Amino acid sequence: MIMRLVLAAFLVVGIFGTAPALATEKLVVEVWPGTPPEEPGTIGAERVRLSPNLDRKQVEVNESTRLITNVTKPTLTIYQPPKDKNTGTAVLICPGGGYWDLYWQLEGEEVAAWLNSIGVTGIILKYRVPRRPDEIKGEPARRPLQDAQRAVRLVRSKAKDWGIQPQQIGMVGFSAGGHLAIATATSFERKTYEPVDDLDKTSCRPDFAIGVYSGYLKAKDKDEVSPGLHIPAGTPPIFLAHGGADIISPPEHSVLLYLALRKAGVPAELHVYATAAHDFGVRPSDHPCSTWTQACANWLRYQGFLKAPAPR
Repeated sequence: MIMRLVLAAFLVVGIFGTAPALATEKLVVEVWPGTPPEEPGTIGAERVRLSPNLDRKQVEVNESTRLITNVTKPTLTIYQPPKDKNTGTAVLICPGGGYWDLYWQLEGEEVAAWLNSIGVTGIILKYRVPRRPDEIKGEPARRPLQDAQRAVRLVRSKAKDWGIQPQQIGMVGFSAGGHLAIATATSFERKTYEPVDDLDKTSCRPDFAIGVYSGYLKAKDKDEVSPGLHIPAGTPPIFLAHGGADIISPPEHSVLLYLALRKAGVPAELHVYATAAHDFGVRPSDHPCSTWTQACANWLRYQGFLKAPAPR
C-alpha cells in the first residue's frame, strides 16, 4: 500500500465566504495494493478538465468547476478536522459525474471542507471513471462499487491511525455518486470482487449513507426502485436530499427509494426542495436547497455521529 503525505493549500474557491477552507495537509492513499479488479488499463492518462457551462434550468451551480477523468488508480484523499473538533466520524465522499467523470471540486473538495467544519473527517474517493466499454451506457458502472467496498474496508482498517471510530464511517454521494453511496450501503452482503488480501475480511458496510440528487435509483418507466438495488436487513440509516425541479435526476429517484426504505424498516429521512435543479453541492445560496447541509448535520447529530469529543 503506497501512502504519501502531500502538502498543499487547497482553498475552496468562492463558496464559503468566511467559512472554513480545507486543511493544508492531506493524505492520499491508494485503494488497491496493485492493479484493481477487472482493470484493463486502456483508457489513457488521468486528466483534469473543466465542466461545461450548463443552463440554470439544468443545474444550480452553472459555472465551470474542476473534473477528474480517466481514473485507473483509485485513491482516498483524507482531510481531517481540527483535533479539538474531531468527532471521530468519517465520511467517504463520492463525487458525481454520470460514471463518466468526477466533479472533484464541487462534489469533492467543497464537501470535505463542509464536513471538516462540523468535526468530521472528509475522505474523497477517486473511483474509476469513465465507464469501460463492457459497462452498459445508461446503467451504473460495476467497477466503482468494487472501489467503494474496498475503500470502506480500508478506512475501517486504518481508523485508529486516522483518528476515526470504526463504527462511525459513513458515505455521501452526489448524482451518480449518490447511487454509489446507496449501492454500497445496500450491497454489503454481496461480493463484487475476489479478495486480494486480509483487509478484505473487514466489513464493507458503511454505518450510514447520504444521497444527494442521486440518479440510477428508479427503474426505467416504472414507479419502483431499480431492480439493481436490494434493501437487505441491516441496511444502515439513510439521508436523502433532492431538487424538486431536477431534470437530470428527477426527484422520483429519491422519493421511491425513501418509500422502499420505509417499507423495509430502515431509518430514513427525505428532503425535496421545490424548484431546485441538479448540482447544488454544499454551496450556500438564496435557494432553500442550500440548507440541506444543516438538516443533514442535525440528522447526523440525532443519530449520534456528531457527539462532542471526549474531554482530555
